[in-house]
Amino acid sequence: MSRNEVRVRVNDQIRIKEIRVIGDDGQQLGVMHPREAQRMAEERGLDLVEIAPTARPPVCKFMDYGKYQYEASKRAHQAKKNQKLVLLKEVKLRPKTDEHDYQFKKNHIVRFLSDGHKAKVSIQFRGREVTHTEIGRRMINRLLKEVETLAEVEKAPKMEGYSLITILSPKKGLKPAGGGESSSPKRSPKPTGEIGNRLAPPEPSALTPTPEIKPAESEPSSAPVAMPTETPEAL
Repeated sequence: MSRNEVRVRVNDQIRIKEIRVIGDDGQQLGVMHPREAQRMAEERGLDLVEIAPTARPPVCKFMDYGKYQYEASKRAHQAKKNQKLVLLKEVKLRPKTDEHDYQFKKNHIVRFLSDGHKAKVSIQFRGREVTHTEIGRRMINRLLKEVETLAEVEKAPKMEGYSLITILSPKKGLKPAGGGESSSPKRSPKPTGEIGNRLAPPEPSALTPTPEIKPAESEPSSAPVAMPTETPEAL
């Protein structure tokens, strides 16, 4: 059992002179000695559980303690599951950060905020640059303007040492990124019916008629024809 967990007294662990008892149906049963209340609970097949130890007298109720523990554990698990872990992501800039790097870092900040995290933005000065903090302030004011639809200023821009720092948190009501429908285009349904038939491309057979193939005619042979030879008997 952890230190923060409240110890619940059950049955024989309730060792006081009198308690206020509530039945399992919520009915008030009055003030009585714990032994008498425990006997009544056992007759119902239930446990006597202390639910309000700081009351005077303490309040106890008839219930199934095993079921009570299971449901309490289930509720605690669900509450822990629903807790959202918020991280603080830091993005560092310089007064001489060029436009390309500025846009790159800004996109990181937008992604952090869209994912439900906080963003710590710091503009770091070096050496004599600290005498020209207005350059960093102009940059940070530009950034705040460009992400105002996503962010709330949790900590206003302030110099801390050689850095100008501000902390941004996601705007209330901003849904974390990752949900929604796919942005890929949907295919148009194939047209049907009379209009669809007009728009549909004709079948290949309608475009190019299949030529009728006729049997090839036999050509006369070019070989010489042998003439019949007359025999003496025929003469």
